[in-house]
Amino acid sequence: MAAKFFIPSVNVLGQGAVDDAIGDIKTLGFKRALIVTDKPLVEIGIAGGLVAKLADVSIESFIFDGTQPNPTVGNVEAGLKILKENDCDFVISLGGGSPHDCAKGIALVATNGGSIKDYEGVDVSAHPQLPLVAINTTAGTASEMTRFCIITDEDRHIKMAIVDKNTTPILSVNDPELMLKKPKALTAATGMDALTHAIEAYVSIAANPITDACAIKAIELIRDNLENAVKDGQNIEAREQMAYAQFLAGMAFNNASLGYVHAMAHQLGGFYDLPHGVCNALLLPHVQEYNAQVVPARLKDVAIAMGVDAAEMSDEQGAAAGIEAIKALSARIDIPASLTELGVKAEDIPTLADNALKDACGFTNPKQATHEEICAIFKNAL
Repeated sequence: MAAKFFIPSVNVLGQGAVDDAIGDIKTLGFKRALIVTDKPLVEIGIAGGLVAKLADVSIESFIFDGTQPNPTVGNVEAGLKILKENDCDFVISLGGGSPHDCAKGIALVATNGGSIKDYEGVDVSAHPQLPLVAINTTAGTASEMTRFCIITDEDRHIKMAIVDKNTTPILSVNDPELMLKKPKALTAATGMDALTHAIEAYVSIAANPITDACAIKAIELIRDNLENAVKDGQNIEAREQMAYAQFLAGMAFNNASLGYVHAMAHQLGGFYDLPHGVCNALLLPHVQEYNAQVVPARLKDVAIAMGVDAAEMSDEQGAAAGIEAIKALSARIDIPASLTELGVKAEDIPTLADNALKDACGFTNPKQATHEEICAIFKNAL
């Protein structure tokens, strides 16, 4: 079967990447940018610095800083209003996954019309989005280079998974210098998000040799660098290696897709407004225990990439050891130990499971689950 591989046409990575990317943006010929970001990045001056750099190459910019941690339909509509009022000809997202996803929603609706709610699912849009340049400030979501866009529908209290080739940015930027000030908890959560991307892509039914290579290398880099980045946020080497790790994990899941960890985490985020990376970290070992029924050899590979001496183990033993390694890493970087700590309630699980089974990310999980099985996974994580 033929496979397609999606990735932005240009990707700038490493120290000083932002300055290099400004030249690339200038050559694209755009004149008026909508910068989609959040209030913290405005308050610490990163957004203002970008405005100045754009002005130096004669690009006028307008800031929308209303992105919430779990961006909503309302956020997309508010940003789109500013874009139209100022006749912007392209969009720049500045931040982590939330600004990137919000910007994708804005850019997609700008050219396709309607509401972002109209594009839930896989490749629903008819036209390319307004050109999007994504400048990343965290090492985790990889939203700066993927075709995935996650938007919360406030009315239904769910996160919509929009998987669409037309949401792929034309240029992604990963500069570790923008990541140095990120707090420990955010560094830990986004790092576990990246690990989840890599592992889910590796066990996906849509995996191929290219995504496998990206996923395994991402796991190895996370193994070697995440704890250092959490412990010392000013460690530029650890930050840079985590930026590469999350990008590789993005390459993997952008093409092999994901699984039930994300399908279930999206429901927790939409229902309770919880941090995505933490939800992924808590669900990851429990979903992989379920998946070990059908892909123990793949999970043994994950164990080895995590640093477990599993070569002489059976596939089942290796899978179990890999799952324990995931749990141990989460504990070492102070990820909460249970969903109960996040306020998740047992009585909500049937509704969460209903919605998880509808999420597009679950379609490539290696074993398709019943409603009862999804409920059991949620309960195991409480």
